[in-house]
Amino acid sequence: MTTSRPQRMRIADVAQAAGVSKTAVSFAFNSPERLNDETAARIRLIADELGYRPDPVARMLTQGRTRTIGILTPQPLAVVFSNPFFGELSAGIGLAAEAAGFGVYLISPLHGSLAQAVSRASVDGLVAIGLSSGHSEIEQVRRTGLPIVLVDSLAMPEHSSVTIDDAAGARAAASHLLELGHRSFLVIAVEPPMSLVDPSPDSVTALRLGGYRSALAESGVSLLDDQVETGSATVAGGAAAFARAWERGLRPTAVLAMSDAMAIGVLRAADDLGLRVPADLSVIGFDDVDMAAFVNPPLTTVHQPVRQKGEDAVRLLLAAIEHRAPEHEQLRLETHIVVRASTGPAPHSTGR
Repeated sequence: MTTSRPQRMRIADVAQAAGVSKTAVSFAFNSPERLNDETAARIRLIADELGYRPDPVARMLTQGRTRTIGILTPQPLAVVFSNPFFGELSAGIGLAAEAAGFGVYLISPLHGSLAQAVSRASVDGLVAIGLSSGHSEIEQVRRTGLPIVLVDSLAMPEHSSVTIDDAAGARAAASHLLELGHRSFLVIAVEPPMSLVDPSPDSVTALRLGGYRSALAESGVSLLDDQVETGSATVAGGAAAFARAWERGLRPTAVLAMSDAMAIGVLRAADDLGLRVPADLSVIGFDDVDMAAFVNPPLTTVHQPVRQKGEDAVRLLLAAIEHRAPEHEQLRLETHIVVRASTGPAPHSTGR
């Protein structure tokens, strides 16, 4: 025995039942301001009684909107999903987007191409994360004409942005370790994405590295190139970077990691080597993600308001989408050091 599928209600059915035109039904759902309140409410009530729901594709075409925000990241998905910073930033973006009735679509490089991925995404605007001026496809992304808000980037000054003072945060991290007597350092830096054609002075990595160097230089401490090890912004990336430096013979008393995920990886690698933190090695991260307080030992780090970054970015993007932004806004949020148990006084005998 077969059962027939219930017939889908059409806009014509609602129009007939309400005694109005199909155009009036469309207005009731898409442009209710074009009808008087009583008529619009009556049409929607009849539609609800009939079980009618507007076709989402047709509605999108009528409104010229997808009601979707794209999160654009130059990092591959394996790195993105392994980095707790991205999870907390996305939570802020998602919270603000949902409150405004928007969905969220993640856009990462498609076959290595960021511009190709953007061209295939049906979104009303982009929150672009970590897009520096050295990215090979930045002009193609700019030419899409989509409203864009930048996070951790000043690559396109004609768009609004939400940043922190990365250099100042890094200086504070290095200064904290210097005050504890450390003079032998290793920096664990975030490796650039494949789409970065040249070192970019406006990238987060460059700004934080500059902050570390300036604080150390003020105390007469040099940071040589071989004291900087790069890796992916993940726990595994941080652990591998520290292990490589150790294998090269470096014996720092303090590690400056550019992300909490990488710093947690350093804690794991140090434990594998039998190093005590902070007695033998002090470790400081950057971000202050939720898990930083719960690792062993709890991680000293540079706090930045990660979720607020996401919420502010969506607020600025919605203003641009709805043409409520006469001027581009450049927000710079505050950072501060959170001291926990992963940093302590430098041991007496130190080596490079």
